[in-house]
Amino acid sequence: MPPIFKIPQSVLVVIYTPALDVLLIKRADALDFWQSVTGSKDALQETFLQTAVREVAEETGIDCGPGRPLAGSLFDWELENVYDIYPRWRHRYAPGVTRNTEHLFGLMVPAGTPVRLSPREHTHYQWLPYLQAAEACFSPSNAEACLMLPRFASSRVQT
Repeated sequence: MPPIFKIPQSVLVVIYTPALDVLLIKRADALDFWQSVTGSKDALQETFLQTAVREVAEETGIDCGPGRPLAGSLFDWELENVYDIYPRWRHRYAPGVTRNTEHLFGLMVPAGTPVRLSPREHTHYQWLPYLQAAEACFSPSNAEACLMLPRFASSRVQT
């Protein structure tokens, strides 16, 4: 059976409250690597929206799928980052794949929304004001997304 490689198309979902507190989750496979929800498409035909809904549910237990109360709170920021895949994770991709395209979303949730982490992926979570969240993010694209939050939170583009 041939190896199954990750698709170099992913989502970044900034989960935040109306007060602009951002949920950050700590990766299980990297020391002090705090981030928003991220994840790759499972199949080429999967849309970025489907990927975002799936990854949010898998990583946090928050259900923002169609017909759910938070479905209308997931917004496509209509932005993409293209970046070099960190060398430590390149083995997950097909030989020669070195860049990833990341599509950005925001998900506004009520303060106090319960978070249920997937222990194989993440060990801790914290809610931080967006400026502090940006400082805590390991990834520059994630930090930039946190800094853009006030603009997108006030002029959301509904998916």
